[in-house]
Amino acid sequence: MKKQKTSPEIKKHPNAISIGEAFGYLFGDMGNLLVLTFVSTYLKVFYTDCLLPGHGASASKISTDLTVLFLVIRLWDAINDPLWGIIVDTRKPSKNGKFRPYLKTVAIPLALSTALCFLNIQNVVSSYALLLAFAYITYCVYGMMYTGMNIPYGALASAITDDPKGRTLLSTFRSIGAGVGGAAVTLVAQKLIYDDGTKLNPQKTFIAACVLSALAALAYFSCYKTCKERVVYSQEKKKVDIKLTYGSLFKSRPFVTVTVAGMLISGLLQFGSFNQYLTKNYFANADLSILLTISTYAPMVLLILFVPKLAGRFGKKELCTWGLGLATVSSIVLSVIGPNENLRLNPAPFFIINFGVGAGYSFLSILTWAVVTDVIDYQERKTGIKNESAIYAVYTFARKIGQTLADSGGLQLLYKYAKYDPETKGVGYIPGVGDRLYKMVTRVMAAAYAVTLLMFILYPLNKKNLEKLHQELMEQRAKETGIISGESPEKSILQEAENK
Repeated sequence: MKKQKTSPEIKKHPNAISIGEAFGYLFGDMGNLLVLTFVSTYLKVFYTDCLLPGHGASASKISTDLTVLFLVIRLWDAINDPLWGIIVDTRKPSKNGKFRPYLKTVAIPLALSTALCFLNIQNVVSSYALLLAFAYITYCVYGMMYTGMNIPYGALASAITDDPKGRTLLSTFRSIGAGVGGAAVTLVAQKLIYDDGTKLNPQKTFIAACVLSALAALAYFSCYKTCKERVVYSQEKKKVDIKLTYGSLFKSRPFVTVTVAGMLISGLLQFGSFNQYLTKNYFANADLSILLTISTYAPMVLLILFVPKLAGRFGKKELCTWGLGLATVSSIVLSVIGPNENLRLNPAPFFIINFGVGAGYSFLSILTWAVVTDVIDYQERKTGIKNESAIYAVYTFARKIGQTLADSGGLQLLYKYAKYDPETKGVGYIPGVGDRLYKMVTRVMAAAYAVTLLMFILYPLNKKNLEKLHQELMEQRAKETGIISGESPEKSILQEAENK
């Protein structure tokens, strides 16, 4: 008589999470994108078309002053972001967790600072210098509050679970939240704040900013209520070795490649705000930006349920690389098919090909934060120190550098290459200007995707390496009663990843 084979028992990870718990995490990025998308998409247009013109400043001066503004704010972020990282990392965990409390305490200040960015004081203040100073102050405070929310929220994922499948689930739901928040802004605000499809209305813009800020605060409170921190931290206040924490990052190939990729993609998303000028001054209809958003993010809706399983089968690096290949090819095609009269009058091919860009980008968008947590695990294995907030702060700052390059460089291209004139802000298609806007947007997009693809080709944590990393990290944690600073971990996976 043959013995029946018994299948081995599949052990559940001790920090496994449910779908419902992962769902709660999405509210945080929904709140982030409600404010970030509105600021990223419309603040530049608000500055160039509403707040600053009309007080004697030329288009060239406005361009230069705004370029300097974005650079100065990012220089401050070079101090502000790592400082937030150290504050969060060294804070002793409370009964509510290490990262969750920030969702509650920073929500209202972030909402208020976002709304103030769009307060039009042009009729109250007659001095251009004072208007520019107002822009500096409000945008700086907004940036500080957004960082104070985003760093602990991002680090929260590594505290909710250390289960690789759970991390992918959190990243997936975070992408859903980001998609909902971003789409809500683009699809609804666009129709509310423009007059006649081409002219930004400052009063309506401020009202929209207030409503979206309030919704964002509500989303943050929802995330706070529904999330739970499982990964145990030492109750003692940590001392941070700044040299070890930050110095080791720039010797880490996984961190460097992912950070450069994050900088490029974040910059590209920020550069997408110039689509407002493309649709209103090339396609002569600002409402087409809604269709542009749909063609970019609809693929994510179709793919989001399948990506976690695909990532488990093929690997996160592998999926991101394939997707970026598709996005690169599609964006290159967009850059070579126009501008021309037929495409301007019949933009359907533009949006169809852009769907390919969105499909390729979707893999990276959905998996980005799971990849970042993998890098955090890698650094813990390499240094023996769990400093996810500090790591996340550097990564966040790099993304802001990308946004700054997109804003500053884009403004220079807008005024000096495309020859955009704020006084013609209510005009539709502008011959010459519109054509140059098309070239500017599509060529920058193609170049950014191509370099991001190269970064992921160089990124060493493929599926096989990650499996080894997580196994070694579990064994390392099992031997420790806490995180032991300065311990020299075994080097098998580290050497393989660094030297590959």
